[in-house]
Formats: sequence, structure tokens, C-alpha cells
Amino acid sequence: MEQHAVEQHGKAEPTGLDIVVTTMASDSHTWNLVFLQLLLEELGHRVTNLGACVPDELLVAECRRIEPDLIVLSSVNGHGFHDGLRVIAALRDCPELARTPTVIGGKLGIAGSGTSARQRALLTAGFDGVFEEGGSVLEFQSFVGSLPAGSSSLPAGSGVLL
Repeated sequence: MEQHAVEQHGKAEPTGLDIVVTTMASDSHTWNLVFLQLLLEELGHRVTNLGACVPDELLVAECRRIEPDLIVLSSVNGHGFHDGLRVIAALRDCPELARTPTVIGGKLGIAGSGTSARQRALLTAGFDGVFEEGGSVLEFQSFVGSLPAGSSSLPAGSGVLL
């Protein structure tokens, strides 16, 4: 009886998303990435943590290799808005990643929590969600939970402001 249970378990379809978590080239912080990785793994997702100070070219190359269901960019140094605009352009210019759901969050500006204009600019640039510091983790979890595994694309116009 136990052997049958083991065989059935081994044939189970994988659930959850394949997610890449990273900072951008100017951001050397790592605790935010550890938190995100643990949170997402606890929710049943598989996470590749690229770490801190990731050059744009490396981020694009790794995402092309991994083919994630979601890319999560996190910033703590306050340069996330400007870095994010550059990085999302590089991701969207890559045909394989042009429709991969991609979100940005954390401290996106040096003047504190964001303005709706800043958030709209990031969504217009190509992000599917913006989660600024002080926002709800539950809203981020809800966004992630709404994504189908293996789709690697969202319908157009599905951006989230938070």
C-alpha cells in the first residue's frame, strides 16, 4: 500500500509557478530577496533568486534560459523607478520575455512611497504590477495567486497599482 502511494506521489503534476526574484544592477541589498523567496516558496512556487547587483544583460539571459512564469524585481536603494524603466525595456525587447508577467516593488524612489504618476509610468513602460514599500503583502500574494502556472503571459491591460 505504501509503495502505491509513493508511485502516485512521484507522478503528481508540479504545481505553482517558476519565479525569478532579483534586484537590479545598482541595488546590493539581499534581505528583501530572501524574504520574497521564502514567501513565494511557502506559497508553493519554485524560485530562482538571482541575487543582488544583477546586470541587465545577465537578468535577460537568465530569464531567457529559465523561462519563468513571473519575474519579480525588488529595490531597496530608492533607485528602483529609474532602474526599473531601463530593465523592463530590455525584458520587453526580448521576444521570449515580451509577455512574461513582470512586477516591481520595494523602495522605488528616494522620496519615500510612490505617487500614482510614478506607478502609472512603470505600468505604461511594461510592468504588470507595482508594489511599493508600505503596501500590503496580501495584495502581492493575491496578484501572484491569480497567475496560471506555465502560461508565461498575461492578458493585455492587466496591470496592478499598489
